[in-house]
Amino acid sequence: QVQLVESGGGSVQPGGSLRLSCAASGSMSGINAMAWYRQAPGKQRELVAGITSGGSTNYADSVQGRFTISRDYAKNTIYLEMNSLKSEDTAVYYCYAGTIGLGEVLRDYWGQGTQVTVSS
Repeated sequence: QVQLVESGGGSVQPGGSLRLSCAASGSMSGINAMAWYRQAPGKQRELVAGITSGGSTNYADSVQGRFTISRDYAKNTIYLEMNSLKSEDTAVYYCYAGTIGLGEVLRDYWGQGTQVTVSS
């Protein structure tokens, strides 16, 4: 089992910044992908940014250039630096950890989510 605990959410004005953290613990052996997803009210959960064990990253088009995902391997923690926030970034942000093999998800885990609200 893997436990994921997010922190750093909150309320911010448009144009502001927030930094989310996700601390992972438990059986991390074999986990080769971690990511941030988000879900806004009435919408499906969507991938925001992902990072592999090799350090490769990918981003949703809507956040490219504004958000940065990073990982501290020693602390088993990933971060999401969010800049130039917009009202449409308002959502619950979830941390994800998984083992991906041959294109299939072999196991995956989710955090409890942290609310990000962007409003003036």
